[in-house]
Amino acid sequence: MPKTRQLPPGHVGGGAVAGGRPRPGSAPGVRAARRAVGHCRTCTSNDHDEWNSDERGETPLQRADRAYGEILQEVRVAQTGVQILFAFLLTLAFTSRFASVTPFQRGIYVVTLMLCAAAAALLIAPAAFHRVVFRQRLKHHLVEVANRLALSGLALLLLALVSALLLILDVVTGLGPALLLAGGALGWFVTWWFVLPVWSRVRHQALSRAVRPPGRGRRQR
Repeated sequence: MPKTRQLPPGHVGGGAVAGGRPRPGSAPGVRAARRAVGHCRTCTSNDHDEWNSDERGETPLQRADRAYGEILQEVRVAQTGVQILFAFLLTLAFTSRFASVTPFQRGIYVVTLMLCAAAAALLIAPAAFHRVVFRQRLKHHLVEVANRLALSGLALLLLALVSALLLILDVVTGLGPALLLAGGALGWFVTWWFVLPVWSRVRHQALSRAVRPPGRGRRQR
């Protein structure tokens, strides 16, 4: 007799286990009842959980653990850039040539330093958030918040890098060429960091809607 996979209490994934029996909590009536009594919608099953349950064999909590781990790995890449830039800016103020910078350059330096500090704060915030809500069963909320913090931190890091380029290029080439080059760098960063992934996401969603049979839900990662 084939063994069925044992799922934890409260599992809300979709699909069916071996033998054709529905997963616990997968019936629409169960999900509707949980929402009716105030169950958090963020923690209930959705199309993403059902897809992961069918394709990966993951429960919603396993999916949340994986998503949070992926966010931390991606944030570590950005944190390296922030730390290097921040260290450079902190030492720059103590060099002998810094006393001869123009008021505009000094203002750009202050803006760059503050942008870098703000980016570092947002990129480290997911770890602090996790420590504060530890053992409060808020992993799904943690993933949502960490995702927003990481995106915001990347946006500030982008501005800090462009501002630092403007400062250095102003010293080397003058204000006019520095503005042109910094503007080009801004467009380059925005294209590869945000425009390309947004375009890919929109294109994928459009293709999915075009090939999806009528009445079928979304099947996303």
